[in-house]
Amino acid sequence: MKTPILTLMAGLLLALLGACHSTPSVVTATGMPYEVVVVATPSNWNDTLGAVLKEELRQPVHGLPQIEPSMRITYVAPNDFNGLMTYVRNILMVDIDEGKYTRLSLRTEKNRWASGQTVVYFTAPNESMLIDYLRLHQGILTDYFTRLEMARMAEVMQETYSSRVMDKVKTKFDVMLNVPSDITSDKDTADFYWASNNANTGRMDVVVYTFPYTDANTFSQEYFRAMRDSILGANIPGAFPNSHMTTVPFGLSYEVKKLQGKYCGVLRGLWKMEGDMMGGPFVSYARLDEANNRIVVAEGFVYAPETDKRNYIRRLEAALHTLRLPGEFDKPLDTVGDMNENTQDEEQQINGKKND
Repeated sequence: MKTPILTLMAGLLLALLGACHSTPSVVTATGMPYEVVVVATPSNWNDTLGAVLKEELRQPVHGLPQIEPSMRITYVAPNDFNGLMTYVRNILMVDIDEGKYTRLSLRTEKNRWASGQTVVYFTAPNESMLIDYLRLHQGILTDYFTRLEMARMAEVMQETYSSRVMDKVKTKFDVMLNVPSDITSDKDTADFYWASNNANTGRMDVVVYTFPYTDANTFSQEYFRAMRDSILGANIPGAFPNSHMTTVPFGLSYEVKKLQGKYCGVLRGLWKMEGDMMGGPFVSYARLDEANNRIVVAEGFVYAPETDKRNYIRRLEAALHTLRLPGEFDKPLDTVGDMNENTQDEEQQINGKKND
């Protein structure tokens, strides 16, 4: 039987080893993509805080024809968080304790118990402080875990990808794009490239095309939708005469993000075949190639009427993250930083409000 002092020393040793990042974890993280384990006391999980966390993590994915939650949640009480549970790839640790904390804190840790793992820690003296923070920053957890999974998928596609598609887009457009390795069937026309996995279940398609850059007004939802309808309508026919692809006019979203440190316009929504019954979600990335004064568009769209579509469209979006223009071929892909990098000011506002 261990004496208390030996138990304490063993605990300290384990803590030091766990905090040491120079020694990589030998266990590979487990779990399915877009799954998160939430560790919190039953009193917190079954109270308002738990309801707010569930609402946050189960936010509907934008741009899908039906409601699908952003994350799959597995709840674990602290006493049961051990063994295989500690190897899951996405973990959210929530600790509410007035005796231990005087302010809200948010931090992330990589490879805590397993390689390829990310742990998000929320600590606060009371529930209301964390609830206020989550309501003020709606989407912060789902956005962060989604970006993590996108980065993981993009990293996998750096090693395993369709060489046929890579070679075609590099030769045709002088750009690089890593797409899933099962996307091997393609159609190559003068200014348009279309590839597909031609799957009976969960069909995924990728298109790449370019058009001249005119002015800053190019980067708008209206402009990209019009170009999409014009170019895809002309190049993607339906099964019936005069049927063609078009964009569903409602439910569209447009955002601006950085890709490889440069401006990127992201359009997402639903597509349908005019004159046919086919349809599904799409996501389109548009980047300015300044050296050639052109817009490069890479898009993924899904046809999977018999199943959920979240993971299919997110897999394609992860592929779009690998789009590199001339001059970027040797640069590493963008990485996902700590979630708390841009939230310190807001944390101070929450803590300041509660401490006043």
